[in-house]
Amino acid sequence: MTTVQALILAIVEGLTEFLPVSSTGHMIIASSLMGISSDEFTKIFTVNIQFGTILSVVVLYYKRFFKSIQFYFLLLVAFIPAAILGFLLGNFIDSLLENVVVVALMLIIGGIFFLFLDKIFPPETKVSSQAVQESDQVSTLSFKKSFIIGCFQCIALVPGVSRAAATIIGGLSQGLNRKNAAEFSFFLAVPTMFAASAYKLLKDHEFINQDNISLLLMGNVVGFIVALVAIKAFISFVTKKGFALFGYYRIALGLLVLALYYLGINLQVN
Repeated sequence: MTTVQALILAIVEGLTEFLPVSSTGHMIIASSLMGISSDEFTKIFTVNIQFGTILSVVVLYYKRFFKSIQFYFLLLVAFIPAAILGFLLGNFIDSLLENVVVVALMLIIGGIFFLFLDKIFPPETKVSSQAVQESDQVSTLSFKKSFIIGCFQCIALVPGVSRAAATIIGGLSQGLNRKNAAEFSFFLAVPTMFAASAYKLLKDHEFINQDNISLLLMGNVVGFIVALVAIKAFISFVTKKGFALFGYYRIALGLLVLALYYLGINLQVN
């Protein structure tokens, strides 16, 4: 992996991790088009640059993370379902990750659902847009609703579904408005992605050396900066415009993945 390739992957990760468009699908296409070899360091890199992206959430919402102990319990309750299921079905999930067709189909199916999401969960109409922007429904979220959102996150164990998409839909189903559903999705990403990144780092740390550690550090810094911009832009966009555009984008991306696959282009997933 070259410095330029690492830079591009970090930008892709930072842009897509918190959007409901599947960062997995984007990393597949970016890695394949650049011809990046699927060696052990590449696998570590694509997982561990998530440290930078989750740090962007903590920095942007630092007041929430240091507001009360109940906030952490809410995240823990929401984190547990996917953590247990991911542990029990780890090998099966890995086998799905190797199936490009599954990733593409989940992108398309999720995209079709997103086309109707604004009708299923209509935007707030009885309050001003300023009130919606300033509301904080997350701090009053019950443990039951938090757990249900966590169960939605389990759907994202299927590659191509998108963790952000699953948890945002879960939040909307529990009465959160667009802004708060997206924000809770960001918050829940912190323990989820930290656990995945830390596990990968502890498991395969021997593949990190003096020659490639600079790429990993650069990837985290770039991912952090790009994610800061992406999160703020996403909140503003969905609050005003809704989710339909992401549905069209997911469908187009899924069709692109299928087209590349059936054209014989070797799409490396992991």
